[in-house]
Amino acid sequence: MIALTQKAKYALKALAHLARAYPSDGSLPRPELSAGIAKGETIPRKFLESILADLKRHGYLQSRKGRGGGYWLARPPEQIQLGAVIRIFEGPLAPIPCVSKRYYAPCPDCANEADCEVRRTMLDVKKAILGVLDRTSLRQMVERAGEPIEL
Repeated sequence: MIALTQKAKYALKALAHLARAYPSDGSLPRPELSAGIAKGETIPRKFLESILADLKRHGYLQSRKGRGGGYWLARPPEQIQLGAVIRIFEGPLAPIPCVSKRYYAPCPDCANEADCEVRRTMLDVKKAILGVLDRTSLRQMVERAGEPIEL
């Protein structure tokens, strides 16, 4: 099964929390304490601190310590693509290594990649996943809250 790690899922939840608080009037975002994010999104605080540090290091968050401090989005939520965020925590978004551009590796059990039907199908899966994640912004994800989910 292709699944997000808990760390990537929590990163998206934390960013969604900050995106919901992002001002639409052009004013500066209000810092949010990690404790408030953790409580609001049901994320263990220590784990969240590590996630927020990674997001800050990659330029998605800014922070300030002390009174009035906290975390906020470094850019508007419509400029943050989900695929880029997930890659921070998951690495390449390819279901098998032989369909990854940046991290390509041949499958040791494959005699002929050019004719491999598994590879061809997994390439379609990768393209579909990237088609959604690389075209979906944090703003779009947040705006979909409340829509019915059909499995």
